[in-house]
Amino acid sequence: MALLSSGPKWPTLPDYFHDWALVDVETSGLRPGRDRVLSLAILTLDAQGNQTGEFSTLLNPGCDPGPVHVHGLTPDRLVGAPTFEEIAPQVGALLSSRVLVAHNAQFDYDFLAHEFAHVRSWVPVSRRLCTLALNRLVGPSTPDLKLGTLAAHYGVHQEKAHDAQDDVRVLSGILRGSLSAAEQLGLALPLLECPPRQDYRPYVPKTPCAYRNPGRLASGGPLVQGMKVAITGDTRVAREELVARSVAAGLNMMTSVSGQTSVIVSNDPGAGSAKLKRAANEGVPLVDEPTYLRLLEAVEPGQAKGAARQGSTAPTAPPAPTPAVPTQRSATPAASVARADQPLTGRRVLVLGGTHDEAVEARARAVALGASAAVNLSASVSDVVVLPGGEADRRMSRVATLGLRVYDAAWLLAPTTSAMPASARNAAASRPDTAAVLVRGAVLDLTDTGTAWTVAAVWRQQAVCDVDVVAFAVDAGEQVAGDEDFVFYGAPEHPDGTVRLTPDGPTEQAVTADLERLPLEVHRVVVAAAIDGAATFADVGAIEITATCGIGAAPTARATLDAATTERTMILAELYRRGDGWRLRAVGQGYDHGLADLARGYGVDVAE
Repeated sequence: MALLSSGPKWPTLPDYFHDWALVDVETSGLRPGRDRVLSLAILTLDAQGNQTGEFSTLLNPGCDPGPVHVHGLTPDRLVGAPTFEEIAPQVGALLSSRVLVAHNAQFDYDFLAHEFAHVRSWVPVSRRLCTLALNRLVGPSTPDLKLGTLAAHYGVHQEKAHDAQDDVRVLSGILRGSLSAAEQLGLALPLLECPPRQDYRPYVPKTPCAYRNPGRLASGGPLVQGMKVAITGDTRVAREELVARSVAAGLNMMTSVSGQTSVIVSNDPGAGSAKLKRAANEGVPLVDEPTYLRLLEAVEPGQAKGAARQGSTAPTAPPAPTPAVPTQRSATPAASVARADQPLTGRRVLVLGGTHDEAVEARARAVALGASAAVNLSASVSDVVVLPGGEADRRMSRVATLGLRVYDAAWLLAPTTSAMPASARNAAASRPDTAAVLVRGAVLDLTDTGTAWTVAAVWRQQAVCDVDVVAFAVDAGEQVAGDEDFVFYGAPEHPDGTVRLTPDGPTEQAVTADLERLPLEVHRVVVAAAIDGAATFADVGAIEITATCGIGAAPTARATLDAATTERTMILAELYRRGDGWRLRAVGQGYDHGLADLARGYGVDVAE
């Protein structure tokens, strides 16, 4: 049943009044900059929700159309279609001065940005709204948040999935229903600033090294295929040519120095660069460019990845550290069934008010009783615990309107679980949350590693400071192989696309990892959060993380993490190898130092 018993009305809150440009693209693949747009549809609405324009077209991408079985756009259908360059002025006019809206908006925005970059222009959008992110905040009573599922929930008829024109029409109904639901909950819209950019470049993958790292370059010894090589400072041979010749010889060229680096090349060993300092600390041998060029002429064969080492059995991953609380559950959660010691299983509890320590204790108690601890008011919240001072929280009026049960801290000592009153519009009681609830240190086996996994972090909408989510792809020595293995706002995607950051709004950011495609050297993907300036996580409050397999799928696991009072960075979660599989660990370890120190600890070359 939808949140609203009748068709949703357009919201009346002034903060929701924007001119909208609803967008959907069908593409030849999933990588912006490498793949192209095949079909584009745009529908524009005014601030009152009235349709003001519509545009749709097929496009000639100048390349193979890719998965025809998904979008149905065969080469024959695209013959005679215009190129993006021909329609760019019209598309730009429709997008200009409007908020771009899409389901999984990062995807559509990035493809449009690259298409505009191809014609030496930029996408004229300054803000966007993702309906997927909006509905994660709303928390409707749906099995997942896919476009078709939300269409049924909000009463929108879907005629043809993966058809841009029909999808954008469906999106308009979902936007209407989502805005109405968000208004009922008093949510701030997750509008994301995205000023016009011209720095999008075509996708250029890093050439993977096919050989195992044989270790350090021995004094007077040869280079061996698979050795990790870093270059710092000026070179006589163009850097690009030097790297190309090295890659062709089977060497693994790195952009930073770690304990796994085999050799560093420099013509000025006294320069004092960060790479040279790190190399000296790690004992990495150093050679000058003439010596390196001589060694490059006689690189010895290495051992191919995947081949068993001589005299050994097949390699196994080192055991992961024992979690503080060794809770393990399958990545396919069963239906939630409350146990006697966990009477709140399947419920979502929101804690309001109290001191930092009181709120932390209340959330921990709710989780111990089987509930998941929400950080924002949503349609999935089933119970609200009000601590001293919580009565003044602006969300209390919405709680009363929704008919949610309200308790004091004593309820968590002996909770009752009676059904909510019939007047409550919240559907959580009839659809318990089936995601596994992880406490700090708990682990989860990920059974489906053929699909990308997303770890999303969300914090309360009234946070007084900005939070940045980052990721590190590290080896068995807990070090990055190169600076590109540090994914953050300024470099939101690994060059090979296996790890990427998706900011979905001011209070939500996510890291997606394609576990099946990650290089064998990557043993762990560390997801962390950092605060810039003097604020700490005590000012932010709890951060809720969710783990999801696939875009729009229901969360497989949740964890709500509270730092203490002084931390400015926090490790949220880790995806790590365990034998032939992968696991997720909820970490929640905070540090007083900033992001730069955290990154240096993982081997990232951060300028002073």
